[in-house]
Amino acid sequence: MIIFELLPGLLPGVRITLLLTALSASLALIIAFIVGFARLSKYRPVRFLATVFVEFFRGTSLLVQLFWAYFVLPFFGIELTAMQAGVLTLGLHYGAYASEIVRSSILAIPKGQTEAGISLNMTRVQIMQRIILPQAFLRMLPPFGNTFIEMLKGTSLVSLITLSDLMFQGVMIRSTTLRTTETFALVLLLYFIIAIPFTLGVRWLERTLVRGRA
Repeated sequence: MIIFELLPGLLPGVRITLLLTALSASLALIIAFIVGFARLSKYRPVRFLATVFVEFFRGTSLLVQLFWAYFVLPFFGIELTAMQAGVLTLGLHYGAYASEIVRSSILAIPKGQTEAGISLNMTRVQIMQRIILPQAFLRMLPPFGNTFIEMLKGTSLVSLITLSDLMFQGVMIRSTTLRTTETFALVLLLYFIIAIPFTLGVRWLERTLVRGRA
């Protein structure tokens, strides 16, 4: 079967795509909470810088950002490998989107929860850790899942900066076998298969946390 002929050549790309997605998602998650909290800071300069960061990365093309990281930064003395450029760009880009999820989820918690914590003589940090974040995190999970699936799909762009991900391998196999339909149909299927655990994992975690709070 054609699938058994094409699949071995695509598997190295699958490994690169999984590694790139895992590293980028980890970076994006860190950035999301840092920038999300910065957007809620009582200090105006901190809020301003966080807002500029979010609007810049949301308002510019991911592809252009990748090209800047890989092709332009070397002119300023910053040399990045294709993997480093991919992780950095994807992490910053999707971290900016995810930071809005963090901010809006925290703001969605009724102010009465904070007032209750103050009445119990809890500090702001304790209120955030013990009252606000546990509730806000449940609100964050579904949009986080959607964002990371979008990130997985966005990894296909790194093929344009020579990283041998799934899409890059698909293009190479197509150019040597000329089996365009079969190759890209299999690439499409592999992206779908990779995305399924993300979706199911988020749903499982959400159900687990809800049961834990019941």
